Amino acid sequence: MDLIDTHCHLNFNAYKDDLDAVIQRTLDAGMRVINVGSQSSTSQRAVDMAKQYPGKLFAAIALHPLHLFETYVDEVEIPFKTREEVFDPAYYSNLAKQPGVVAIGECGLDYYRVPEGVEEAVFIKKQKATLLQQIQLAQDHDLPMILHVRTSKEEPQRAYLETLDVLKHVGFNNGVVHCYTGDLETAKKILDAGFMISFTGIITFPNAKELLPIVQYVPMDRVMVETDSPYLAPPPYRGKRNEPLYVQYVAQKIAEVKGLQVSEVEEQTTGNAEKFFSLK
Repeated sequence: MDLIDTHCHLNFNAYKDDLDAVIQRTLDAGMRVINVGSQSSTSQRAVDMAKQYPGKLFAAIALHPLHLFETYVDEVEIPFKTREEVFDPAYYSNLAKQPGVVAIGECGLDYYRVPEGVEEAVFIKKQKATLLQQIQLAQDHDLPMILHVRTSKEEPQRAYLETLDVLKHVGFNNGVVHCYTGDLETAKKILDAGFMISFTGIITFPNAKELLPIVQYVPMDRVMVETDSPYLAPPPYRGKRNEPLYVQYVAQKIAEVKGLQVSEVEEQTTGNAEKFFSLK
């Protein structure tokens, strides 16, 4: 199975009890993965894992917008409490120089829930300022970006459009919008701006049929596949911890929607990832 899970979090505590077994299953399947950092500690862990499994596990490093404030994140599968972190350019710049680091991410704008006691304007301003710092980091190290964008229920496209505005303002277009859940018009804007789009197991969910026309629309040379493990496990593993091996279900759904062979989706998305992340 020549697939690359372009966005997973084996560097998270969800795998602390059986990490070696999960990695072995992934490697036995012939896969490669990109472990994505969300703060200083998980970014460091992703780098350490890339050094341990060169050419198989790669790292992305960044500060996720949820970690800019201390808040409780009520994820259905794995709720957690974040600690506040201030972006440290020197720390992340040092990490970016390490072997196996192939991207800056995941970072972006997350408007889903304003933390208690924080004004919305302050919440958004801090996120945009930190995103600009991380765009600079990507530019300094000539790396692509993995963009996290999560919208509010009240304004379902705003975070996408404002992320694009920030990126356009500085002329940066070497990125992928991961775990895309926006509408078709916004997807067109993302593609027109030069970005890739990545899909997760969400496209396999029975209640996510509105995403299928977008899967159909996005050209195959602009698509990547991911699990976002440990989250978003596809059927038949829904409700359980996700892992990179299950990215095959995302590829299968794309093949079904586009009327392609699964092998064609594997070949194209793997080639896309190799080119985008400059994988050796």
